[in-house]
Amino acid sequence: MIIMALDHTRDFFHYDAFIHDPLDLKTTSLFLFFTRWVTHFCAPIFVFLAGTSIYLQGNKKTKSELSLFLFKRGLWLIFVELIIITYAWTFDAFFPVLIMQVIWAIGISMVLMAMLIHLPYSIMLLLGFIVVAGHNVLDYLPATHQGFLWDIVRNGNFAFHTISAQHQMAIIYPFLPWLGLMMLGFCFGKIYAPSFNPKQRKNILTWTGAGLILFFVFLRFTNLYGNPTQWSIQNNVFFTFLSFINLNKYPPSLLYMCITIGPAMLFLSFFENTHNKITRIISVYGRVPFFYYVLHFYLLHILCMVLFLTRGHSLSEVTPNVFGIPFHYLIAGEGYPLTIVYLIWISLILVLYPLCKWFSELKARKNYWWLSYL
Repeated sequence: MIIMALDHTRDFFHYDAFIHDPLDLKTTSLFLFFTRWVTHFCAPIFVFLAGTSIYLQGNKKTKSELSLFLFKRGLWLIFVELIIITYAWTFDAFFPVLIMQVIWAIGISMVLMAMLIHLPYSIMLLLGFIVVAGHNVLDYLPATHQGFLWDIVRNGNFAFHTISAQHQMAIIYPFLPWLGLMMLGFCFGKIYAPSFNPKQRKNILTWTGAGLILFFVFLRFTNLYGNPTQWSIQNNVFFTFLSFINLNKYPPSLLYMCITIGPAMLFLSFFENTHNKITRIISVYGRVPFFYYVLHFYLLHILCMVLFLTRGHSLSEVTPNVFGIPFHYLIAGEGYPLTIVYLIWISLILVLYPLCKWFSELKARKNYWWLSYL
């Protein structure tokens, strides 16, 4: 949750955010590349552990109860993405662009998981594996690279589709690969059942995590499959390494998921029993991820608006798409260096801590049904 906010802070405040891709090896720097690249771990871990959470909830709910909850929760998340999060990005009440990002992908995946949880465990595992390992086959089928349906299911990579003369839909997260990852996360939840041996869990996490990393290195080195773009030799060893780890997130490739979920499993293996002041502080954010996610967008955009005005601009300059991007108070080329971006990010995390702590304690004290949706 903390690392995720870094990338959004860069979007709102870095002067180069809407000019160059931070992963473009022709224009990036090592500092900028890794500022973006490190946040690649966030979305796949969110989705994978969402599947794990679904499995664990199944220990407390009947299949029917869990199915209904997932269906309603998924629809709610889709609404949140299209309305609440889209507005946080754009600050435009006319919604010229409806943005479909990670919350949409989690939401629609939950709606589908409401049906899939009735499948036998082995079938769920097999289907999840087929989707994650096999969806890159579609990279070689030209017929799948066009149209709204394919964009929303699998190919969307900042694909814009016209809804009306004044409205567009931006498909950033096509749901199929994320659904496959959630299905595997669901199956992964079995090792976190209360009756599962902790030592056996540690061994599974260690060997599976290491295996995914080694599999990534081998398959990526071959340039044969698993990512639509190949790596290549660059001007120096550092940028050759960057080319090697520069992977497709939209949609998430097999290799992208391997190199993010593999280290995450190792992290879980090594730090499961670590309890200290730092982990207690970090866990505050993790206990209220949805509250944190929504709030951090609004705080960032409000600060962006304030700084826009302090740079000499006026509200009269804010008109739809006047600056070539659909986000009010953002001008491509205006902004701050990465050092300032990092200071804003750290300040944001500090400001959010007491708010998250308050809301976490509220959820612990109260048992209102609607709190489960926040």
